[in-house]
Amino acid sequence: MEGTQPPERPGCLLNRSEPPEARQLDPAETLAFVNHFFAWISEEALRHGPGIVDKYIGDEVMVVFSDEFGSEDPLLDTVHAARGMGQRYVYSFLPHIGIASGRVIVGYVGTPQGYSTSVFGAPVALAARCAAVDLPDDVDFRVSSYLTLPASEIEGRDFAELIPAESARDADGTDYEQPHSWRPLDGRVVSMKNVGDVEVAQIANAAVWLPSQSAEDRAREVVRLAAKAGRRWKAECDRDAPS
Repeated sequence: MEGTQPPERPGCLLNRSEPPEARQLDPAETLAFVNHFFAWISEEALRHGPGIVDKYIGDEVMVVFSDEFGSEDPLLDTVHAARGMGQRYVYSFLPHIGIASGRVIVGYVGTPQGYSTSVFGAPVALAARCAAVDLPDDVDFRVSSYLTLPASEIEGRDFAELIPAESARDADGTDYEQPHSWRPLDGRVVSMKNVGDVEVAQIANAAVWLPSQSAEDRAREVVRLAAKAGRRWKAECDRDAPS
């Protein structure tokens, strides 16, 4: 395998777990669902810092922030991107987000029949494990989205730096700080496959986004429109067509 040497500062990775809504869709609808998800999450991820979309894995996406790519604070850029994903989730994707940092390498892997370029290292697996961590049972408020990361990543960080208040403008042109709905949860130790016990920190969004159309309905609509345009067999989507 060929690759660049790992940067001196750690790259930070972000991973999104499988959307539960996709399980209710047929293959064509799932394809439309995943493409909508990738289009949205890729744009949202890169809105908050100089990161790269490293790979799409099924219906997950991995985004990397590093000083090698121009980030002055990779962890902060990663958390801000995660917040944007969890706060502006169009079509109610309900993202679960995992974050990890550490030494990684960018390289080529494959065979003479085909190569791909990606980021490799233990932080990749750790970010995926964090994305799979559930909320604790004792959460006493409704959560629409949340992010999980090793507690050591944010030790000594001010919560207001990680999740700052956003600026808004009143009708008369006056700027003001708009309070957010993100809440830090108590740290706890969880067991992760092939990693062991890890103390994690979680930040949960208590606000609920109510889109005008769900991700499932949007995917089904696209499939119906494709059938009407003769771009797929109509018989495959008749079951959901309105009478």
